[in-house]
Amino acid sequence: MEIRFHGRGGQGVVSASRILAEAALTKGLYIQAFPEFGAERAGAPIAAYTRLSDQPIEIHSFIYEPDAVVVVDKSMVFYPIIREGLKKGGKVVVNYAGDPKIVREKHGLDPETTVISVDATTIALETIGRDIPNTPMLGAFLRVCEHVDLESVETILSRRFKGSILEKNKEALRRGYEEAKIG
Repeated sequence: MEIRFHGRGGQGVVSASRILAEAALTKGLYIQAFPEFGAERAGAPIAAYTRLSDQPIEIHSFIYEPDAVVVVDKSMVFYPIIREGLKKGGKVVVNYAGDPKIVREKHGLDPETTVISVDATTIALETIGRDIPNTPMLGAFLRVCEHVDLESVETILSRRFKGSILEKNKEALRRGYEEAKIG
C-alpha cells in the first residue's frame, strides 16, 4: 500500500508518515517512510510518503500513484494535487469538518474511491491544545487501512511520548478514528 500525505511544515506530516510505518513494522510488514520538502520552514507545503508491504520493497522513488492520500492541512482539501495519480478505488482522508460527499464532488472522484472527512483541527485543539492535526488524521486513516490498527499506532506513540502528552495523543488518535465520516 502506498500512501501520500499532504500538509504544511509544523503539522506533524512527516511524523504521521513515520508513525504509520513504525506501526506496520510491529505487524511484520516491510516499510518505507520519507518526506519531500520544499522550503524548510513552518507553514511551507510538504509531502510525506509511506509504503507498506508484506514483501521486500525495491522501489526507491516518490509515490506517483498512491493507494491513499491523507490531507493533514485543512486549507489544502480542495487543491487539485490531492487527486493526482490516485488509483481508481483509492482512499482519500481529509481534515475537513464537512460532508465527505462534497470532497468527492469537488474533486470528481469515482464512486469506487472511499472519501473520509474528520475535523482533525478541532480534535487536536481540544485534546492536545495545539493545531497539530496529524494524530487525529492517523486515527481517521486507520478506518480504511487494513495493515495497521489503533493498538499498533498507540504502541508507537508510547515509544515517542510519555505522561500527559502520550494520553492526549492517544485521545486524539481515538477521536479521529471514531469521528471520521465515510462518504
